[in-house]
Amino acid sequence: MNFTIREISSQDNKQVENIIRTCLIEFGANHEGTAWADKDLGRFSEIYNTVGNKYFVALNEKGEVIAGAGIGKIPELDDVCELQKMYCLKEYRGKGVANKLMETALEYAKKYYKRCYLETLENMSAARIFYEKYGFERVFEPITKTEHFECDVRYIKNL
Repeated sequence: MNFTIREISSQDNKQVENIIRTCLIEFGANHEGTAWADKDLGRFSEIYNTVGNKYFVALNEKGEVIAGAGIGKIPELDDVCELQKMYCLKEYRGKGVANKLMETALEYAKKYYKRCYLETLENMSAARIFYEKYGFERVFEPITKTEHFECDVRYIKNL
């Protein structure tokens, strides 16, 4: 399968929001306390366009956005970032898209941070296996307070 990875642009915002909402519905996470309720969900090109923050999208052969992943600064922790909003449409999973997105996001993160944190849900078992494959280790307490109070699984990785 051919796909390309690039930084998000303003015309991608709605497609990325739709991907995230589609995936959250799939996993029963379309409610408060998850990315579903994020006030900035459709503004990624603005939010991730500052130093230490970047969002990457994967495009299929037709140029359609099929997945995305971001690196975001955690305001109270200078050397820790968060892997944010990593979602891939179901029909493109298992085809190497998420691997390339993860590699791209972590390469960017290494320029600015020493560790990378993420929050997910217990029922996203394939995602949890994927994160562990990339060396993320489960932690049992949040390292910071986020809006995602429903996320019941947390990981951190040294970069």
